[in-house]
Amino acid sequence: MSRQSISFTQPNDDWLKAQVESQEYSSKSELINDLIRQARKQQRQIDWIKSKLERAENSGFTSDSKEQILAQSKNQLDD
Repeated sequence: MSRQSISFTQPNDDWLKAQVESQEYSSKSELINDLIRQARKQQRQIDWIKSKLERAENSGFTSDSKEQILAQSKNQLDD
């Protein structure tokens, strides 16, 4: 495991200490690692959504009106 030395602003350090004191985490290191895991998971979700949006945008746009799209959707449901 890699050791790092990092500095915190006073409010952030106070919050970290409070989390450890409340026994939510056993150490600041455990808390920081958990925060990083959460951030990485969130980034994977953002990347997934972004790729879906890009694929939808690249599939092209329609010149149909809202009414035409709604009618087409209703026809597909009736079939």
